[in-house]
Amino acid sequence: MGRRHRSRVPLPSMEQVEAEKQRNEYRQRYRKTLGSTVSVLIVVAALAVLVSTLFIPVIQVSGNSMEPTLHDRDILVLMKTNHYRRGEVCCISWQNKKLLKRVIGLPGDKIVMDEDGNVYVNDELLDEPYLNGKALGDIDIEFPCYVPEGRLFVLGDQRSVSVDSRFSGIGCIQKEQVIGHVLFRIWPFSERE
Repeated sequence: MGRRHRSRVPLPSMEQVEAEKQRNEYRQRYRKTLGSTVSVLIVVAALAVLVSTLFIPVIQVSGNSMEPTLHDRDILVLMKTNHYRRGEVCCISWQNKKLLKRVIGLPGDKIVMDEDGNVYVNDELLDEPYLNGKALGDIDIEFPCYVPEGRLFVLGDQRSVSVDSRFSGIGCIQKEQVIGHVLFRIWPFSERE
């Protein structure tokens, strides 16, 4: 019988073999780099979520009880701490709600508000440049109010509409209710006028 004629496939040159080898090595390095990058991004995202949840929560303002300092829809970064100072704005947890209020009284302080809305802490008039106007508002506690150990007396900056420590339902809040104090506002970027 006759022989079948096979066509010969030319063998690649050494340059072609070397070029193919380099392409394969490049693909492997690319996949490895891509996998490493994705892994690092996942770890960074997980750490960011963990840090923001445990140490630096982010919240959005809802309502106007802290105007003119904070406005509805402002986005704030909080810092968790166990030490609070008079005058700083804190986020507190109350009945599954988050309230933003200003720390007015610390444990052991005597708080008095007069009919004009002036606040006295330990018989000294509190300087409140952050208010647009003073108001006593609707209250159902009696003054003087003595802040118990482990608690804080808090007020909103818009005293005529704020629900705060002047109401017996909230009263002097426990320090454990404080989610954190406002570190800075991240939205909007510019100051409001």
